[in-house]
Amino acid sequence: MALRALFLNTTLKYGDEKSNTEALADEVFDIYRENGVETESVRITDYNVLFGISDDLGGGDEFPQILKKVEAADIVIIGTPIWLGEKSSVAKLLIERLYGSASLTNDKGQSIFYNKVGGVVVTGNEDGGKAAAKSILYSMAHNGFTIPPNVNTYWVGDAGPGPSYMEAGTDNEFTKSHVKMLAWNTMHLARLFKEHPIPAEGNTME
Repeated sequence: MALRALFLNTTLKYGDEKSNTEALADEVFDIYRENGVETESVRITDYNVLFGISDDLGGGDEFPQILKKVEAADIVIIGTPIWLGEKSSVAKLLIERLYGSASLTNDKGQSIFYNKVGGVVVTGNEDGGKAAAKSILYSMAHNGFTIPPNVNTYWVGDAGPGPSYMEAGTDNEFTKSHVKMLAWNTMHLARLFKEHPIPAEGNTME
């Protein structure tokens, strides 16, 4: 059965300006596409996503459009840049909105994020790659996503001002190895869930 992968890009950039986080995520998505996985990329700043803890805040809130894409996906990758050693404010906003949606249920009474596999992509010019990944992956697991092993790929440049991921080149062997593990481990587990979803016994929201 075909898999669907969704990349949620929490860059602070707008419009068509290429983001470094998206460039790294593209390497993961190249592997997905080579293996028949349908892919879609969503830049959160392209939507009017309001602050709050809810699946739908009304008043022009466009988060429900993003949530529908998450519901349709088997694999969800959150990407963030690092600013001041932390994940972006947009990443925090997205995680809070996902948290506000985790009580919605599927046809078995489980959170709508059950049987969805999560991963993270991080880029930046300073320390914080692992801290940002840890924070995002925990949040996804707490909301109901399943996190396979080694599904965080990141690239962090030298401390202080310097070239970004796209400027520095993409030949870092550590980053490349984690790109492969992120892609393959999320695909492996997502395929398993297609055939053997998590039973509802003991984990419904009711």
